Order: sequence, then structure tokens, then C-alpha cells
Amino acid sequence: GFNVFPREVEDALMSHPAVAQAAVFGVEDEKWGEQVTAAVVLRDGQADQLDDITAHVRALKGAVQTPKVIRVVDRLPQTAVGKVDRRALRGMVESGD
Repeated sequence: GFNVFPREVEDALMSHPAVAQAAVFGVEDEKWGEQVTAAVVLRDGQADQLDDITAHVRALKGAVQTPKVIRVVDRLPQTAVGKVDRRALRGMVESGD
């Protein structure tokens, strides 16, 4: 498999004008072991533009680093010390919340 560095993909996501915040994490995948998954918070007034955001990341980072799933969320959950809680995000995506 390929190593995907979450920060690089997050930077690509946040370079899209509709994205205010992004977090990238792996979700278990039978074929690949883990699939690249992202949660994004859109800027105020921005409509759901997931196809455009996906194309934007693919153009910058290539298909391997482009998230297979992008979920729009109201906010990114944080840990007690203020970091993005990737475990909580993974649970949200896996449970469909």
C-alpha cells in the first residue's frame, strides 16, 4: 500500500475555497486495509460541493491520496486538549452519524 499523510491531504482540502476546516483519517477497508476518509466543515454560505472538492484534491494530490469518503460536519470534535478527535470522527463515519 501507499503511505498517506493526513496533514498533506488536509492542506489540499483546506485550499478549496468552500472548506473552512478538514480532518483526514483512515477507516477500515477490506480491500485496502484502510481507506482515506475526510470530514470537512464548510465556510458559511457554502453549499455542498463534494464533487468539486474531490476533484480539487485529486488534481493536487493524485487519486491515491484523495479521500474515498468526504463527510460534511457542523464541527470537528475535539479532545480535552483541543486537538481534533480522529477516533470520534472515525466512529461517526463508521456508524453513519
